[in-house]
Amino acid sequence: MKGIFSVLVENRDGVLSGISGLFARRGFNIDSLAVGETEHHDVSSMTIVSTGDMRTIDQIEKHLNKKLDVIKVRRLEENRSVLLEMMLIKVQYNLSNRASLIELCNVMGAKIVHLSPKNMVIEIHAHPETVEEFIELVRNFGILELQRTGTIAMTKA
Repeated sequence: MKGIFSVLVENRDGVLSGISGLFARRGFNIDSLAVGETEHHDVSSMTIVSTGDMRTIDQIEKHLNKKLDVIKVRRLEENRSVLLEMMLIKVQYNLSNRASLIELCNVMGAKIVHLSPKNMVIEIHAHPETVEEFIELVRNFGILELQRTGTIAMTKA
């Protein structure tokens, strides 16, 4: 089971360390973690994605709510939320497969942000599953480097 948590925290030193320490001490896995300042400079938003059984996901929520620096914890349902991830991926190409790679980018909504004679850097921001699909589709071209942001999420309503 996947647990997606939207956590508002006080924006100050040591908060991220405290949250990650909680996961480490309890043996909970963090699949994805994205942190950024909100519209209020003194508040940050964390999107944490973790997997486990129902008991584990419940425990994560309970322990997050106990942290002093945590303002609010919301568990998000994937089908009632917008989930996005951004990725930069450097892929090699040659003259015979360049057009195919460009066409794939167009179909998948990816953007070429840098082009050199032998490789291109591609940006895609999409649902995490779409990002995974894109990785699999470009794997045969030759992935040279890959950077992902982690999932960010927001409820639809």
